Amino acid sequence: MQRKTKTAKKRSAGKVGKAAARKAPARKSAAGRPAARSAAAQRALGQRAREIARLLAAEYPDAHCMLDHRSPFELLVATILAAQCTDERVNMVTPELFHRFPTPAAMAAADIRELEALIRSTGFFHNKAKSIKGAATELDGRFREGFPRTIEALLTLPGVGRKTANVILGVCFDTPAIVVDTHFRRVTQRIGIARSDDPDEIEREVAALLPPDSWTGFSHAVTFHGRRCCAARKPDHARCPVVHLCDSRDI
Repeated sequence: MQRKTKTAKKRSAGKVGKAAARKAPARKSAAGRPAARSAAAQRALGQRAREIARLLAAEYPDAHCMLDHRSPFELLVATILAAQCTDERVNMVTPELFHRFPTPAAMAAADIRELEALIRSTGFFHNKAKSIKGAATELDGRFREGFPRTIEALLTLPGVGRKTANVILGVCFDTPAIVVDTHFRRVTQRIGIARSDDPDEIEREVAALLPPDSWTGFSHAVTFHGRRCCAARKPDHARCPVVHLCDSRDI
């Protein structure tokens, strides 16, 4: 009996050790980034990432930006409002917002208190109102001759970070762009093609694995997958089209 108990303990410890190894965070380099993979490992991961992209594109052929818009200006405003807010809520707010302020010039001239009242339900409405009014002012001034079409120019607008800039570039101008939102971050980490927790670094990691012409479509497909299958609490492995390629299929 004593021998069996010791054996059972060893087996249990082994299982715990394996589980801990699977869940251990990626080893970081001195610069704070995940340690570089070998060339062979990077090539293998690239092949797996491309297969994942192919399968997700087949699974979600309708994947697209979920924010309702009719112009780059409207998508810019909607994306700013979507920070810490659902796309569904933003889509409820923007029709009246754009009815009252349909152009950058109109929004730039808006009373900040009226903007705040219209977008209150999206949360953080004080800061968001300042951002969309400030961005509209810049668009009506510096960019009156044309909407900015580069990430460098977009990043000069108030309230615009890489995520917002990439949404606009990929959706409105067909410029290859990777959009790292909450769903994209969770899914790419789970399937093992991103190791960092930093959105900018995740963007670089994934970009290194896929051809540029697939970046925008892959971003939409991954977000749809996160919404419909790979939920934050419990992924639906039974319906997952990439479960056989996923590092976290034992969650």
